[in-house]
Amino acid sequence: MEKAASWLKESLHYEFSNEHLFRQALTHRSAAGDNNERFEFLGDAVLQLVISEMIYHARPAASEGRLSRLRSTLVKDVTLAEIAVELGLGEHLILGSGEKKSGGHRRSSILADAVEAIIAAVYLDAGLVAAQQLIRSMFEERLEELPVGGELRDPKSRLQEFLQSRQLPLPDYQTENVSGKAHKQSFEVSCTIDAMDLTANGMGTTRRDAEQDAAGAMLVKIESRG
Repeated sequence: MEKAASWLKESLHYEFSNEHLFRQALTHRSAAGDNNERFEFLGDAVLQLVISEMIYHARPAASEGRLSRLRSTLVKDVTLAEIAVELGLGEHLILGSGEKKSGGHRRSSILADAVEAIIAAVYLDAGLVAAQQLIRSMFEERLEELPVGGELRDPKSRLQEFLQSRQLPLPDYQTENVSGKAHKQSFEVSCTIDAMDLTANGMGTTRRDAEQDAAGAMLVKIESRG
């Protein structure tokens, strides 16, 4: 845990008073001992609250619907997994032998859950203010990069408009996999446009969020074609 503690101090400027909380936050359910499943539940709630407040103050003229879309962009599993990769979190996870062999330290769902678990552990260790500071250090740059004007239409709407403008059929969304406990399910969805011979995948904590993520991935593929 010494290496993990040094990593946390250097990357997120935090030191735990209760090291057991940190160990539990890093422990996947595939490993022996206390795992981070319950921490995911708490961390998700703390993250939603803090990000909501950050967006509320950063976008004083935004409507409720726009605030919700901005928050969704920041707290979705794909964003959390990206943050985990940028921080190098994966190499410090405690996994069971099966997950180690299958590359669990690189799996997006495991990485996203671990980010939420660390947030919960900091909240339990030092309270809301400490958790706020941690979340700000993780998300401040992404918040600044969010669109300011009215261009933030959801990806499904943008994809639909693109296809309709070219008189192409609408995409087909299919649920490929559902995993996780009832309180924190993870959906994997595919988005297929037969007329363009393209398929993209997305994930989210609801089927709708996963479809939006898949639509966003599809737009990236279309843009890359020029």
